[in-house]
Amino acid sequence: MTRRSCAIYATGIVCAHLLILGIALLVAQVFQTMIQERIKKEITLAENSRVLEGWINPPPPVYMQYFFFSVTNSDEFLAGKEKPKVTQIGPYTYREYRPRENVTFLENGTKIFATNPKSFVFLRNMSSGDPEVDRVITVNIPFIAVMNELNSYSFFLRSAVSMWMGSMGIEVFMNRTVHEVLWGFKDPLLSKLHAMRPEVDEHFGLMYNKNGTHEGEFVFHTGEKNYMDYGKIDTWNGIRYLTAFDPYPNKYNFTDGSVFHTFLSRKELLYIFAADLCRSIHLAYVADKEVKGIPAFRFAPPSDVLAPPDENPSNAGFCVPAGDCLGKGVLKVSVCRQGAPIVVSFPHFYQADKRYINAIDGMNPNEEEHETYLDINPTTGVPIRACKRAQLNVILKRVSGFPKTKFLNETIFPIMYVNETATIDDESAARMRTLLLIVTVMSNFPVIIVGLGAILLVVLIFLICRNRQRKNEVKRIDFTEAFHSFATTKDETAYTQVSNQAEDSPENRTNQPLRNGSYIAMSPVEAQKC
Repeated sequence: MTRRSCAIYATGIVCAHLLILGIALLVAQVFQTMIQERIKKEITLAENSRVLEGWINPPPPVYMQYFFFSVTNSDEFLAGKEKPKVTQIGPYTYREYRPRENVTFLENGTKIFATNPKSFVFLRNMSSGDPEVDRVITVNIPFIAVMNELNSYSFFLRSAVSMWMGSMGIEVFMNRTVHEVLWGFKDPLLSKLHAMRPEVDEHFGLMYNKNGTHEGEFVFHTGEKNYMDYGKIDTWNGIRYLTAFDPYPNKYNFTDGSVFHTFLSRKELLYIFAADLCRSIHLAYVADKEVKGIPAFRFAPPSDVLAPPDENPSNAGFCVPAGDCLGKGVLKVSVCRQGAPIVVSFPHFYQADKRYINAIDGMNPNEEEHETYLDINPTTGVPIRACKRAQLNVILKRVSGFPKTKFLNETIFPIMYVNETATIDDESAARMRTLLLIVTVMSNFPVIIVGLGAILLVVLIFLICRNRQRKNEVKRIDFTEAFHSFATTKDETAYTQVSNQAEDSPENRTNQPLRNGSYIAMSPVEAQKC
């Protein structure tokens, strides 16, 4: 066997083995299953987990941007002459720090306890103004809260309280600095109430007492028992079921939005708990995205997440008291705001009923600026980019006994909205890309084997064709040489020179008799020989 034939046979054997092995592994999905099981075990909140440190001290910076709506025609609105006109001011940007503290493992490491205090630092270079200087004219929420609380009392009591508040100069709208409205100030009405009822705090602010404090005590599932439970809340403040809204269909089945289980599907819904809403919201798949070279699925709240019960029956439990439901796109959260007539929505009433948008001059909802979304890597369940946007509103309506409200129709009045954003940092993104590359290579190893087998198959076909071509060329050369040799031999044996032209001329020939009496012509030389 020639060296060329050995190479062909060896190539064929290796090609066959690679194709058989690769196809078998591809069909059995051995490597895919092995990699998935490995990732499920690695990405947990176990004590020695690689992701635990990032969960306790999240590296991506979180920014909070606050936008306020300042009223420009408060007198005309209260007089019933015009609908309210507002101007958006901001953003006022703060860096948010949210480390987890008091981390404790429970039940053999299957659950983990933690608190999540949040602190805020103002970033002047990312803000459009100074919150301690800029002023905003907005609804006097303490006034509205007290008026709403007295709505069930007698007309005479409401009238007396109204005159008492008028004597102190307390109005429906207030003019305060952004810092005061956001972080708190000593309110004159609450101070009077505090003197009569000490349990009433005399300070008011939308973020009052929220700088450096946490939203409660959480117990999370680590994912050790079931990877689908990774990061899900087990209890909040010691309870397993939401009690603010009644009835509520299920126990906690959601995360706090910081982590999700691995190997996400485009078809599933993600549930996130919002402590400031005392409820969860769900997000649905929207599109595939890429952030810093990392593939991600974008999830966003669908339009039915804040829909009324006639459009989404599962929201019936959030109408408190029962049957007291607002329109599409808004949610009344008085039940978890000490009874204050607070309503939440998406910024500028995005995805809300048109009547709320048209009631306020200055609302311009759009998806790019006002949609809440999460971009999550589906393999690891890690949020790559997050944007949480929510608007705080208050219900303004006519209350008998308070003459300042006699021209008011019920209005959902916007106060401010927040834009909370976070994007994975460059160092974490580099590690994520490396991890995903390893996962991709290992998961597609059978495909690589099949590919190598296919390449060797092409090489084998080429060698076989080349070998046959060479054999045909050798046969052709051998035949040509044989024919040439045969022709040369025939020439040498069949044709010999016996005379020259002078000897063969007719003049030199003689006639010789034959036995039968005939004659032949012969040359003199031939005649002499005879």
